[in-house]
Amino acid sequence: MEFNFLAIFVAAIVPLILGFIWYNPKTFGNVWMREAEMTEEKMKKGNMPVIFLGSLVLSFLLAFSIQMLTNHQTGAYSLMGGDPSLAKPSYEAFMADYGNAFRTFKHGALHGALAGVFMFIPVIAINGMFERKSWKYIMINGLYWTTCLTVMGAIVCGWTA
Repeated sequence: MEFNFLAIFVAAIVPLILGFIWYNPKTFGNVWMREAEMTEEKMKKGNMPVIFLGSLVLSFLLAFSIQMLTNHQTGAYSLMGGDPSLAKPSYEAFMADYGNAFRTFKHGALHGALAGVFMFIPVIAINGMFERKSWKYIMINGLYWTTCLTVMGAIVCGWTA
């Protein structure tokens, strides 16, 4: 089991690229600004290079960790402690049978979407309710992250080269 760091890096860029599109004034940007109570003045106060670099680092962590949801082989890999020389024959048999099974873009996209719907949207909704945000705000952010995770999951699962 090897980690494909190029796929992880490409997946980590997805939230930035998709964010430029999703939060653009021609898509959901104006509605999001209104629902988030964001003003042009608040936007200008942020240190954008630090925000984008921090977002990229956090997106890299997310891309790395989503493999655990999309690539079922990581579960078998973790059971033997991460050292193939310590693996029992059952690990070798499992990998012989299922080594690259379910390693497709479609499978990764499915699990990424499920993570968005069943993990991220609930967390964003809980925070949004306590912050007294509207359901428009919650759904704009929740569906953004679901879309990001769908694409990121497809990349880290399907890009096996």
